[in-house]
Amino acid sequence: MTTTTSVRPAAATRTRPVTGRLPLRYVSLETKRQLRNVRAMVFTFAVPVVMLLVFGSAFGGQQDPTTHLPYLVVTTLQMASYGAMTAALSQAFAIVNERALGWNRQLRVTPLSGWGFMVSKVIAAMAFAAMSIVVTVLVATLGLHASLDPARWFAAGLGIWCGVVPFALIAILVGQFAKPSFAQPLFMVVFMGMAILGGLWVPLSVMPDWMGSVAHLVPSYWLNRIGQMGAGASGTSGMTEPALVLAAWAVALAAVIVWRYRRDAARA
Repeated sequence: MTTTTSVRPAAATRTRPVTGRLPLRYVSLETKRQLRNVRAMVFTFAVPVVMLLVFGSAFGGQQDPTTHLPYLVVTTLQMASYGAMTAALSQAFAIVNERALGWNRQLRVTPLSGWGFMVSKVIAAMAFAAMSIVVTVLVATLGLHASLDPARWFAAGLGIWCGVVPFALIAILVGQFAKPSFAQPLFMVVFMGMAILGGLWVPLSVMPDWMGSVAHLVPSYWLNRIGQMGAGASGTSGMTEPALVLAAWAVALAAVIVWRYRRDAARA
């Protein structure tokens, strides 16, 4: 009499990756790596601060007729949004370089899921953006004596920080699709378009009417708007409308990024 024993292949149990969990160590390493990029940090922090010092000092204590906030506060929020957006979008270059070096191919054969890859990049971008927002607001309050209730500063800064998520996702999307030779021109088009149409460099009130209409279609307009509403700008919708628009952008972009990552992983 012979006995048969069912044997499960050992390899099947050993090599099946668990992709449902976010590898916190990888997230920590990715964030630290981004924060060690001194050149990017200087550019991200210095440009909005210099623009704040130039334009904020020029307008003094005048009031903005659109938001009914002091011009200095409006300029501070514009530069805080600009710096946070720059910090998030700059992630695109890191991802393009990783693709060129083959690092992304290595990640795709690890248990790192599409969501884990995306969230790690977003967390790094938001850590970078938080520092830029804090530096800009401190320069405005301590150096230029911008006057606003502390609770309003906190609400405005928190709104801008949370609103950075879609821009981090845009950076990931650019990094996933752009070739190294085309990354910089594409980044400049996206970056400058967002800054101008969002009213982060020049108030939309002095722009042609058609630009004001187009501005509502880009997330940078709503990033600027959520900061203004947090600071107490005039308006009936409060922070709800810009928050919903930015959340819709984030969901749509996240779906495309995860789809792209999974498709690349399947090919690998």
